[in-house]
Amino acid sequence: MDRYTFDAAAQRALDTARTRGAAYADVRFEDGRSERIEVRNGVVVTLSDDRTTGYGIRALYDGAWGFAASDDLSDAGIDATAARAVAIAQAGAAVAARRFGEAPREHYVARYATPIERAPSDVPLGERVAHLLEVERLLHAPKRVSVGRAWIDAWRNDKEFYSTTGSKIGQLLYQTGSGISALAVGERDAQDRTFPGDVGLYKAGGWEVVSEARLADNAARIGEEASRLLDAPQCASGEMDIVLGGSQVSLQIHESCGHAAELDRIMGWEANFSGTSFLDPKLLGQLQYGSDKVTIVIDNTLRGALATVAYDDEGSKSVRSDIIRDGMLVGFEMSRDTARTIGRETNACVRAQNWRHIPMIRMCNLNLLPGDVPFEALFEGIRDGVYMESNRSWSIDDHRLNFQFGCEIGWEIKHGKRGRMVKNPTYAGVTPLFWNSCDAIADERSWFPWGTPNCGKGEPMQTGRTSQAAAPARFRNIRVGVGYDG
Repeated sequence: MDRYTFDAAAQRALDTARTRGAAYADVRFEDGRSERIEVRNGVVVTLSDDRTTGYGIRALYDGAWGFAASDDLSDAGIDATAARAVAIAQAGAAVAARRFGEAPREHYVARYATPIERAPSDVPLGERVAHLLEVERLLHAPKRVSVGRAWIDAWRNDKEFYSTTGSKIGQLLYQTGSGISALAVGERDAQDRTFPGDVGLYKAGGWEVVSEARLADNAARIGEEASRLLDAPQCASGEMDIVLGGSQVSLQIHESCGHAAELDRIMGWEANFSGTSFLDPKLLGQLQYGSDKVTIVIDNTLRGALATVAYDDEGSKSVRSDIIRDGMLVGFEMSRDTARTIGRETNACVRAQNWRHIPMIRMCNLNLLPGDVPFEALFEGIRDGVYMESNRSWSIDDHRLNFQFGCEIGWEIKHGKRGRMVKNPTYAGVTPLFWNSCDAIADERSWFPWGTPNCGKGEPMQTGRTSQAAAPARFRNIRVGVGYDG
């Protein structure tokens, strides 16, 4: 459907919703394309190219929201979908003890497109497959690498958003990622190595993201590290200082800060998937979440970050806002309605997986600001510790408070220097105590927007794509090892 045709369809949806009694309505049309290629042990095991087109309508009635979606773009289909959204809102208003919904005061007329150098779909399929076959082959240089994998993911989403307040927002979004993984198998052990990070390199952009990952330059090293881990000693247990690589810090932000700071979880509106949160609005300006080295900000305008857009799925403009400033809890990820309950304005953190799904608060670009320490200087002053990279496993309670993470690879730190490789490194902690133990963060030369392509939330679950920019960081007196009792 072209823009002119959708203008008429959107107007029909909004008019029908108002006629049925809606105080406000918006319609979000999406034409999405998702491509994945995966190679395993020299064979193409996944070659998918999916496309989905449809629209979702939100309607507000007496402070309650209704949502309905359809791929039927006929006049009758649009009328039925808009009427269903209003009917759901009316049903909610009839039973709701409290009504939080309000129509937005602002509106925007704008267009945005992700800056790209080349669309992945413009790269010949044979070229893409050949690239993956070559980098996967390089993983097998060590004989003990039993399974090699290489993959490329690409998403293109053409979105149009209209509202009864006059918003008309068009966005063309590109997100791309790729990575490699090597599994080495010994007599009674198996070890994984993944690159880049623990899921691959995922960013907003086109084919240039695949080039930036430099898979061919690193594949042989990743295979060799997987093989060497089979012979490496077990990581020591005890209380010690640790340094985490940037991608692991990114996951730590995601799990112990990002989900914890979603205001719908905090208010108890979201609890079905991964629980609620230990936070409370009363803790704003009161809780020392981390040390004064720790500043975490939402920045949904950050170029290249996986979740960067100009407007969220409520039609709110992307902004930059603080979650933690100099260690102090100062903000949350919010929608219009949740922000209003605590006397604030939305910071545009509302997303839906696609047109079929109702928009909800989602982690977007949540970034730990870099420090002023060169990466290698993080090891200085550590007498006995461990450097860990690339997440392997994680566990966190349903209040986002107690956690344990395992990494793919580690190196001993002895007297300020990196030493021998160790396997199966793990660490555990309590969220605010852990972040208060952070006494150094690497500088901007090591700072990178690590993308997470598979964040789950909601019931039924929606998959979101988020980003956590981070640099390696040092944490003091951390519980290391699964056998450590304290």
